[in-house]
Amino acid sequence: MSDPPIFEPPDSSTEAQRSLSQEAQLPLTGWQQEVDRGLEYGLEAAASIQDRSISTFSRGELPHFAGINTFLKAPYLEDVRQVGNYDAAIVGVPHDSGTTYRPGTRFGPQGIRRISALYTPYNFELGVDLREQITLCDVGDIFTIPANNEKSFDQISKGIAHIFSAGVFPIVLGGDHSIGFPTVRGICRHLGDKKVGIIHFDRHVDTQETDLDERMHTCPWFHATNMANAPAKNLVQLGIGGWQVPRQGVKVCRERATNILTVTDITEMGLDNAATFALEHALDGTDCVWISFDIDCIDAGFVPGTGWPEPGGLLPREALYLLKKIVQNAPVCGLEVVEVSPPYDISDITALMATRVICDTMAHLVLSGQLPRTATPAYIQADANLNVDQQWR
Repeated sequence: MSDPPIFEPPDSSTEAQRSLSQEAQLPLTGWQQEVDRGLEYGLEAAASIQDRSISTFSRGELPHFAGINTFLKAPYLEDVRQVGNYDAAIVGVPHDSGTTYRPGTRFGPQGIRRISALYTPYNFELGVDLREQITLCDVGDIFTIPANNEKSFDQISKGIAHIFSAGVFPIVLGGDHSIGFPTVRGICRHLGDKKVGIIHFDRHVDTQETDLDERMHTCPWFHATNMANAPAKNLVQLGIGGWQVPRQGVKVCRERATNILTVTDITEMGLDNAATFALEHALDGTDCVWISFDIDCIDAGFVPGTGWPEPGGLLPREALYLLKKIVQNAPVCGLEVVEVSPPYDISDITALMATRVICDTMAHLVLSGQLPRTATPAYIQADANLNVDQQWR
């Protein structure tokens, strides 16, 4: 009988070994502050509880199944005038009046917040603890107007402009993709003469001028790229394809010379080359990048909870890798995750994918030194320009 194999520890160059070492370098200051705050606001636990860090009333991260679900159990900021005290802000946009088939994305912010309670602020592989390394708040939802896209757009632009102009990184929970236009408009109001490139993950081009006679969720990039601050040549669309790409939108892409990669393009050229393509075109003459992540860019088998699921999309690992390469190599000014529709979801897996996109983005901003911000980025202008877009009807 042969001797059993001798165990050898993993090579120190493996991701796992690096992660083990990195965790030891992370502080526990934020965690202790959360525990102390919980004991102060939630009262000390009953005498029978041996772990005296537990409070009577649930406050903070634990237990994951209890408490009020802000995103990642981050502090709820009721007074949005204080948003400038944070590095990043979660804002919900519960709007689905731009939906042309299956409604339900107005419940997207609630669904994403609910399943985000499953996560902790720490990621093993990346060696990042968001609670320790940045300050994050949840400002709640923008007050959208059901059945009125244009009034909702005005509310969205004003809300995003407020967060952005305070020097805070905005993270938008959609909502249907019609919000892509007013979110970018809010950014453009405080860019002065600076420009923003748009990197758009999606299966659909969303470049029609109108759909059903209105600016719907198939139309955001036609109107966003009408603004001088968001040139069409800096619109990059990743994952486009399938049987749901209207020819009216394709014509606009051709006329405006936007940049498109299909899933086949991405897999054939490789993820690194695809990310380089996106960065080169989005950053050509611009000062920052807005990331618009439509959850349906992921293959429909992984994200059933969306209005227009399309088989053949990106795999989750592919999308997350592209996101990593883009965020770590571009001055990113904000993120929106759209088209999560909880009524069509199964076991919250679509909302969980959205949560992963958001958490990974924040982690890569930390790793690339973009968060926490030590100063307001030079592309953010304090003065607002309310006339950045063309007159609509």
